Amino acid sequence: MLRTITAATAALVLSTSMAVSVAGAADIKPAVIFDMGGKFDKSFNEGVFNGVEKFKEETGVSYREFEVTNETQREQALRRMAQRGADPIIGVGFAQAPALEKVAKEFPDTRFTIIDAVVDLPNVRSVVFKEHEGSFLVGMIAALKSESGKVGFVGGMDIPLIRKFACGYEQGAKHVNGSAEVLQNMTGTTPAAWNDPTRGSELAKSQFGRGVDVVYAAAGGTGIGVYQTAKDSGKFAIGVDSNQNHLQPGTMLTSMLKRVDVAAYKAFKDANDGTWGPGIQVLGLAEDGVGWALDENNQDLISADMKAKVEAAAADIVAGKLSVHDYMSDNSCSY
Repeated sequence: MLRTITAATAALVLSTSMAVSVAGAADIKPAVIFDMGGKFDKSFNEGVFNGVEKFKEETGVSYREFEVTNETQREQALRRMAQRGADPIIGVGFAQAPALEKVAKEFPDTRFTIIDAVVDLPNVRSVVFKEHEGSFLVGMIAALKSESGKVGFVGGMDIPLIRKFACGYEQGAKHVNGSAEVLQNMTGTTPAAWNDPTRGSELAKSQFGRGVDVVYAAAGGTGIGVYQTAKDSGKFAIGVDSNQNHLQPGTMLTSMLKRVDVAAYKAFKDANDGTWGPGIQVLGLAEDGVGWALDENNQDLISADMKAKVEAAAADIVAGKLSVHDYMSDNSCSY
């Protein structure tokens, strides 16, 4: 059954007692269902795309794909892939969980992987992330860079998962500056919020007008509008999911990495190698499932002192010396 992600999923759980048929390279027929926003959203979906492309390049095994453009297509797309013999099948995004749960029950011998949700079935691998940990680190970076003491957050669809990003970000900012002000806006309440650059631009412009000088966008394709406006306004922006530093070099302070590419790659590769297993995987800093990006596009923006402080905090989080509150454990944010 579909389960709500809570603190109970804070440990890595891999089921070994329920066997799923093993397929060799000759049998694997992988497929991926991208969600709203499309595979070239330069963020979440595109991260998955990069992962499955890496698998294809390494193995020569091609995959089927479908890009969901409206909510009614999810269940139909999953079922059609299963009917055509696709195995394994990746469902991208929490919104696919109800449909994937239903279809996985109909095709118990087909292996499914859901990214960003938990579906507790013997033929489903669920991969979720500790986004609050990665967001904490970029919140530190935002506050360390800010001259105004005001930093911003633009979320996509107003759901607990995005509140989880925002909460971690706020905690990180206040960890280095207890008086930091964090302004937050959500783009909308429907899936359209993931692909509305114009609205993202408007929200960023409003925050800049109120004194914000660094803004973090966790909004899929909507973030593109945030980043452009940050550039036009002479402010800094922080990307999400994929390394987006290259989108606006000199403006992108960093990106919060959420390694959906690794999750997707492993879903196919493990099936191809005969090592795929169902269960819940929770990936945080300790598992290299989240992090922050430092490359040639932003290295001049991150001082040695900033880097040292963030790396020290990351080590403390991994060691259990520093705790980052998970919004989804009780739908509250505290520091």
